[in-house]
Amino acid sequence: MATRRIGSVHHVLLGDLAVRQARSGFDPLPADLLRGRSLGVVCEQHRECADTLGRRLRRRDRRDRRRRGHPRSAAPSSQRDRIVTESADVDTIVIGGGMAGLPFALRAARRGSTVLIEGDLLGGTCLNRGCIPTKTMIHSAKVAHVARRAGEFGIDVGSVSVDLGRIVDRKDAIVEAVRNGSYRAAERATNLTLVENWARFVGPHAVEAGGAVYRAARIVINTGARPTVPDLPGIGEVPILDSTSALDLREVPEHLIVMGGGYVGCEFAQMYRRFGSQVTVVHRRSCLLPAEDPEASEVIERVFAREGIELLLGEEPTAVRAANGRIDLSVGGRDVEASHLLLAVGRTPNTSRLGLEIPGVAVDERGFIVASERFETSAAGIHAIGDVIGPPLFTHSARDDAALLARHLFKGEDITTSTRLVPHAVFTDPEVATFGMTAGEAETRYGESVVGVENFRGVARAKAIGETDGFVKIVTRPDRVIVGATIVGPDAGNLIHELVVAAYAELTVDRVRNAIHIHPTLAEAVNAAAGGVHRPTTA
Repeated sequence: MATRRIGSVHHVLLGDLAVRQARSGFDPLPADLLRGRSLGVVCEQHRECADTLGRRLRRRDRRDRRRRGHPRSAAPSSQRDRIVTESADVDTIVIGGGMAGLPFALRAARRGSTVLIEGDLLGGTCLNRGCIPTKTMIHSAKVAHVARRAGEFGIDVGSVSVDLGRIVDRKDAIVEAVRNGSYRAAERATNLTLVENWARFVGPHAVEAGGAVYRAARIVINTGARPTVPDLPGIGEVPILDSTSALDLREVPEHLIVMGGGYVGCEFAQMYRRFGSQVTVVHRRSCLLPAEDPEASEVIERVFAREGIELLLGEEPTAVRAANGRIDLSVGGRDVEASHLLLAVGRTPNTSRLGLEIPGVAVDERGFIVASERFETSAAGIHAIGDVIGPPLFTHSARDDAALLARHLFKGEDITTSTRLVPHAVFTDPEVATFGMTAGEAETRYGESVVGVENFRGVARAKAIGETDGFVKIVTRPDRVIVGATIVGPDAGNLIHELVVAAYAELTVDRVRNAIHIHPTLAEAVNAAAGGVHRPTTA
């Protein structure tokens, strides 16, 4: 019977049958396990009942951790004085099993004994409370939006009703199915020990977790980041939502204030507006998505206004307070009253409770670990990957961190992050996808602006599906090699990859222009934009 280390004891994984036996009183051993007692016995049912109770225990532990407010893989203060009962010397320790930590641990385990320490759930933010759950619910919101537009396509559906509880249930089921794959991968790995507890350094190359101390010459930190709570007067006196808790609401908010107009704020604002909430976005910058091409921001602002989302841009909130069961946010000389407040103002790294001062791992003023282009920290033999080292804070870049570090450490390849292109997408509707240089950055670097643009309103397929907002913009060097692109439009997150591959291969825009694109497809917009790149204009 397989066992898994959870904290400082070994729990036998029991499943649905064990739960039924415990509740019926048929077998006292599962009942003891459910009450938290350590059992050194073997399950008679073997793998038949292995997984379900393990998942239930993890969900229970996750709920407890959320109530206590402890970040992922950071040791709660109540655990700092625990009695250490075990120790082990291994080849590699990985702290944090997110979308960088788990893949790296699996690679490391092929090279030697590896301990993966995860105080929350495998998969990190992306799988459990980020990419997967948000995009699942965003799709439900789009279905509601399309249903309301059905009359435009000759379809009568009547009134549209949103059942947020069922939407959340669907999201949870999808997340659990994906997460189970991560646990199966960890369980199948040879030479990998999964320790499900909080981690903290107790020596230069020693980490304590679950009552045991693990020592290794090679340690990799992937503890991720969590939503930032701003220093705003009154913020501690009102109920707040963040990008985690906003995924678990089972009733549609009457009026949702979204503080922040970046990626997260924009996605949640449109999602809840389509679920039926009145939505107000408050953003201290003068435009939404300020990190994107200015024309992309203009398109999203126009779409949001059309959908009835109120935008308060260039405004800094000064205070928040509770009043008669409502929330009042003071901003721009007025009070905005709402039923709910969602904070989407950035990310804070999970580093404060790791004891990084013990090995001498330096952090910046925000708490992110300072790492080189080879992921080296200020402490010899300790590397850091993923969100814990700061921007770009994307899952796909974190996965690439793991791959690059593994190639560097295990294959001796001298590779860095200095030349990689990291695309990203904002999953609003229309989507915004981009990589590389903007036109302005290209002008600054090369002294010339070489750009081709095609609007989706001129693309036959976009007209056919009724989604004509947005454009494709391609940026090249003076020699016509592609160095960047922005796509705003339907399925932009998929369309951008043709240009990413072209840029990696250092192809000229003419190769994209001359490639035959299927008609009628949205990809014809990429082809048309490539055909629109003309002779350079000197700045």
